[in-house]
Amino acid sequence: MVKTASTMLPLGTTAPDFQLPATNNATISRSQFTGQPLLVMFMCNHCPFVIHLRTALQQFAAEYQKKGIAVVGISSNDAQAYPQDGPDKMKAEATAAGYTFPYLYDATQSVAKAYRAACTPDFFLFDHQHSLVYRGQFDSSRPGNGTPVTGADLRAACDAVLKHQPVAAEQRPGIGCNIKWIPGQEPDYYTGVSAV
Repeated sequence: MVKTASTMLPLGTTAPDFQLPATNNATISRSQFTGQPLLVMFMCNHCPFVIHLRTALQQFAAEYQKKGIAVVGISSNDAQAYPQDGPDKMKAEATAAGYTFPYLYDATQSVAKAYRAACTPDFFLFDHQHSLVYRGQFDSSRPGNGTPVTGADLRAACDAVLKHQPVAAEQRPGIGCNIKWIPGQEPDYYTGVSAV
């Protein structure tokens, strides 16, 4: 399994705008969450790293949505090369996994590039003013490493945001499959990692 790390977008970055179709046929934009903390998760259906967290992501999102954090999942993978990550399969996956958050498709990959997303999963947490306060791993669990999935890192960051407290400065990059870029459209920060 080839691994790709988060780019660690600079803290304090304002959440880039997006307006994307969701699996329920709604169009979701960042402006809908003005004044609310926002967690943006780049993910997909087939990545072993996402599958490893699937149940925990569903539970985590449902818990923190109730606490007041807006959550969106975005798939930016090239659906022509990876049809299992396209909109129809995303709709089926959102239903099967019980996702309570909007699962959006970034067909042009422009949103992934705006966030400098590199891998799946890749997490970006923004405060009430939509300033980036956390980016990195869900926790230290990876497929096959035997570490329990707890969401400890992201949970601590979300709890701090909800209490209007600073998020810990020490943040570890997430690890996952590289985003499957459309050939010839790879961003300048792409390192050319082989597909998983």
